Amino acid sequence: MKATHIQFMLDRFQSHPEDDAIIWSDQRFSYGWLVNAVQDWMRQLDEQQVPRGASVSLEADFSPNAIALLLALIDRDCILVPLTSSVEQKKPEFRAICEVEVILEIDGNQLKTYQTTGVKASHPMIVRLKDAKHPGLVLFSSGSTGKNKAALHDFVPLLEKFKVPRHSMRTITFLLFDHIGGINTLLYTLSNAGCVITVNDRSPDAVCATIEKFKAELLPTSPTFINLILITRAYERYDLSSLKMITYGTEVMPESTLQRMHSVLPNVNLLQTYGLSEVGILRSKSKTSDSLWMKIGGEGFQTRIVDGLLEIKAESAMLGYLNHESPFTEDGWFKTGDAVEVDGEYIRILGRKSEIINVGGEKVYPAEVESVILQMDGVEDAIVTGAENPIIGKIVQLQVRISTGETLSEFRSRMGVFCQGRLERFKIPQKVTLVTDDLHSERFKKLRGKDGKN
Repeated sequence: MKATHIQFMLDRFQSHPEDDAIIWSDQRFSYGWLVNAVQDWMRQLDEQQVPRGASVSLEADFSPNAIALLLALIDRDCILVPLTSSVEQKKPEFRAICEVEVILEIDGNQLKTYQTTGVKASHPMIVRLKDAKHPGLVLFSSGSTGKNKAALHDFVPLLEKFKVPRHSMRTITFLLFDHIGGINTLLYTLSNAGCVITVNDRSPDAVCATIEKFKAELLPTSPTFINLILITRAYERYDLSSLKMITYGTEVMPESTLQRMHSVLPNVNLLQTYGLSEVGILRSKSKTSDSLWMKIGGEGFQTRIVDGLLEIKAESAMLGYLNHESPFTEDGWFKTGDAVEVDGEYIRILGRKSEIINVGGEKVYPAEVESVILQMDGVEDAIVTGAENPIIGKIVQLQVRISTGETLSEFRSRMGVFCQGRLERFKIPQKVTLVTDDLHSERFKKLRGKDGKN
């Protein structure tokens, strides 16, 4: 059976029939199994008369059948809308935005729901993809207002970069199935005949145990999760010697967290990645494992700095938002909103422009303050934001989770002494709240927004 868009992947699968393709619930699934599963789903989609080019919500996590079905839907030129249980309450809204025509839900590893909605997709960008017989991908991101934006991609240019063979690695799928990083990890690993190692439990102990058991080589994750590994000392309880690389992105990395991780796992390459739902994942190279300076770009990407903010032009950029005006400049550049420093070919991400705290005309970047606070004994997590002040506009406020049992007054006094000489006076938090709840979302990103959105 001849495939089209994914034929290059099936060819690679067929050349490694006995190798592990996926590990799910402690079961191994070979590339031979995956080829057969993709072809079986192609037949089932024919039998169910799923229209070629249909807008389809694939509601699943990284199970073997979900992965095989995703590939079969790409081959069928469908507009894919991956949705996980993390957005359960928003699924009706997201389906409506994407004009979903078919709902496919995989529970565990079995097809649970096949439903046609009666909707006929008519959005001009969706119609354009259908007319071109190109598969599409819709990813939801949250803007500075917290409103979810539906970024529609043409899957053909997204797939292009995976045609060049690269390193084959045994990779943990930590980032979610409906996240640009999760999709990128999946396609990179499969296209290089690596092994996709799934995790149902994303706690530090469970992830480290999986690394040990299945000899994982690559862990793509977030700075927040790296901090959790350090706090819980999970790295001490498991054999992580197979691990070659940890990649991190999705939010700004506190420098102190990066340096601590480098000191406890000195043989692991720590690589900062950069990508957005709107443009895809850029190739990156960190200056060193304990440095926040990196080069980004690669084939198909251009970057420029305008007024201290990063802009990107990408061949794999989305067509646009389904529910929002275009964010691109007239000449096709995407304004990331990320403030950066530049040192020759290297850049350092300082933080989102929307998160900068203006204290009497002085700029404060939350990550810089968090990096200092996280060095204090007994601090488990910290989030820095701005609070309104009638005299100087904003002051720095801190939410912090501690394990020392100190009172607020005791912690404030210790914090004030600790920050002297490490932070300028205006950067030291003036409003401090002790919290006991997690300060991160299900996606292991800091909950900075007023309403707890990322």
